Amino acid sequence: MKSDIRLKAQERESAMLCVHATKSADHLHERERPEQPCPIRTAFQRDCHRIVHCKAFRRLRGKTQVFLWPQGDHYRTRLTHCMEVSQIARTLARALDLNEDLTEAIALGHDLGHTPFGHAGEATLQRLVPGGFRHERQSLRVVEKLENNGLGLNLTAVVRDGILRHSKGAGPIMDVPNDELPQTLEGRLVRLADLVAYVNHDLDDALRARVLTTADVPADLLKVLGDTHSSRLTTMVFDIIEHSNMEDDEPGISMSKVAADALDNLRAFLYKRVYYNKDVHEEFHKAEKMIEHLWEYFLEDIDRFYEVHWPGAPRDETPAEDIRDFLAGMTDAFAVSLHDEVFTPRRWYVL
Repeated sequence: MKSDIRLKAQERESAMLCVHATKSADHLHERERPEQPCPIRTAFQRDCHRIVHCKAFRRLRGKTQVFLWPQGDHYRTRLTHCMEVSQIARTLARALDLNEDLTEAIALGHDLGHTPFGHAGEATLQRLVPGGFRHERQSLRVVEKLENNGLGLNLTAVVRDGILRHSKGAGPIMDVPNDELPQTLEGRLVRLADLVAYVNHDLDDALRARVLTTADVPADLLKVLGDTHSSRLTTMVFDIIEHSNMEDDEPGISMSKVAADALDNLRAFLYKRVYYNKDVHEEFHKAEKMIEHLWEYFLEDIDRFYEVHWPGAPRDETPAEDIRDFLAGMTDAFAVSLHDEVFTPRRWYVL
């Protein structure tokens, strides 16, 4: 029978994964709305597929990572970022005998709530939205409410937890209280894989954009981490595998102090030389103004917003929060196009 396929997969998890891994059989019935298990897919495979097939996931290809609305074909977007996080996280999960399917679902879904124009968009909504804005909370709202015509994706609780708690904040990467970390080791692994991915690919993109040269990167960091994109990824992945603990009663995902310090310092270097680079930041300011203009335009005539721009808004919270959802869901190109439509005068043609 078809149901044997899922049962066999669950049995393989029990036999092959480490004792601390999250088993899909334990999470079959933890969705917000009860539903029958899939006969061939585990609960986490099903979650992964729902994320990949949702509209918010497809929009990630049109959302900036660092370099706004890039014309070059090889710059990262939020979509390629999520794919890189997924591959790094799956590699780590396999090496540590953790659940690859849960890892992949969290990795692919973690940035679904990111704004257009990268962190420039997030910073603007953080300032404008009453109560602030965090992309991880918005990602959770996407999967719980906004997708599937207001029904959400009905994901398992541990996938939703991993999405909500993936962000690292600004402090040292390994200095985070346990109660702020994801419940599962797989979620904690994605949290670290996210950082490894974006620090490395943002450096790679900055070199491609000629914002940096290799000679600009501190030599001591290159000595620890490696002098190529591939070698840096390899160093960090190997270090996490070597220093994570899957055997004791208190397992954990970790790095050596040397590697963690180097990763922290490389991130700080990118903030100073790339994210706050004058040329890059000038474009951020333009994006911030664009989002602010749209926010004010929608707020000043909320009836027009609902009638013209988003008739299908959920309206389960305040109008300001519906505008937040609408702006956060935009791609870079859609935001530019809408701003142009709303604020750029049209030539009058006489027939």
